[in-house]
Amino acid sequence: MKKYSIEMVVGLFVVVGLLCVAYMTIKLGKVTLFGDDYYALYARFGSVSGLRVGNAVEIGGIEVGRVERLHIDQEKQMAVVELKIRSGIRVYDDAIASIKTSGLIGDKFVKIDPGGSGDSLKTGGTISETTSPIDIEDLISKYAFGDINKDGKEEAK
Repeated sequence: MKKYSIEMVVGLFVVVGLLCVAYMTIKLGKVTLFGDDYYALYARFGSVSGLRVGNAVEIGGIEVGRVERLHIDQEKQMAVVELKIRSGIRVYDDAIASIKTSGLIGDKFVKIDPGGSGDSLKTGGTISETTSPIDIEDLISKYAFGDINKDGKEEAK
């Protein structure tokens, strides 16, 4: 009889451990099981250099979503970024999206100035005002090879 009670305790311990591992996998992997509480917005950029799927979307320094997908609009020759924004967060049609870097050499993220004077964007809406990231390598090469003067303006050739 005692042998069965020890096996029951060990089995229960293993089941609880597996449940804890499953919970942590879902939480750390940011997996949603029962539907999303997000909506999709799109933004067109001239360049999305360094931006990756899964990077953060921030409004006022607070993470409100993630970059869901990157693809190219062949007609306009622009990069299109699909953003997943948490439900309840309003972004207006006069919003400005820009790609920023966290820290000096950190990950890229999309910063949204949500606007406020227009209508709020619905699911599938597009943020029309965007700013592409600054290419630091390009700036350094221009400065090193004399294309930029000390005022920070490009010299005419």
